[in-house]
Amino acid sequence: MALADNAGRVRRTEGLGKVIGDWTVKHTLDRVLEVLEQAQVPSGKIYSIAAIVADLQYQARQMIERHKRDGRQDVLLPGIVPKLSGTPGGTRWVVPKPGEPTGEVLAQPGYSEAQRARLRAKGVI
Repeated sequence: MALADNAGRVRRTEGLGKVIGDWTVKHTLDRVLEVLEQAQVPSGKIYSIAAIVADLQYQARQMIERHKRDGRQDVLLPGIVPKLSGTPGGTRWVVPKPGEPTGEVLAQPGYSEAQRARLRAKGVI
């Protein structure tokens, strides 16, 4: 059969894409995944960020960590992968606000406090 091996499928990529697309739009995602699973075709959902955050499995695996910025604003961060039983890891600090560490960063190559103050006054930083 022309589609039984990868070489045959590659030769018909465009036509297969159209047939698969025409079929999938007629069915729900759950039905499509059910049919593919029955046919032993590796498949799965492609999640949006909102779906990832809402997914119970992601939550159970602590793959979305909730942190507070400045003790007020919730910030969601991706969890640590892989999850190791002895050393599971975790986020220790939240990303700084844009520009927050600029003074520190400029001090490292030698910008003086006066130079940084001038840059701040000019709106550069």
